[in-house]
Amino acid sequence: MQAHDQVDSQMHVERRTESPHQSVWWNRLSLAQKFSASSLGKFGYELSFVRNDNGRSLAVLMCNGGVAVITEDGEINSSPDIQIR
Repeated sequence: MQAHDQVDSQMHVERRTESPHQSVWWNRLSLAQKFSASSLGKFGYELSFVRNDNGRSLAVLMCNGGVAVITEDGEINSSPDIQIR
């Protein structure tokens, strides 16, 4: 039983440290999010991940420690109230 728990623990750690390639995140965006993300990309923002927020996707982009989020409708918030781990 302990060996099984150890394997589960190791798998959990690996899953948290590995992030999907950026194109995997890009494929999860709506068309409106892709347009907005492309606009922010001109200012140096890069897509970091996509978060599920109450059943809706929220794209999270980062640039020099700054964070911006984009709703499914393409609305950009450059001062979001989210916590990044």
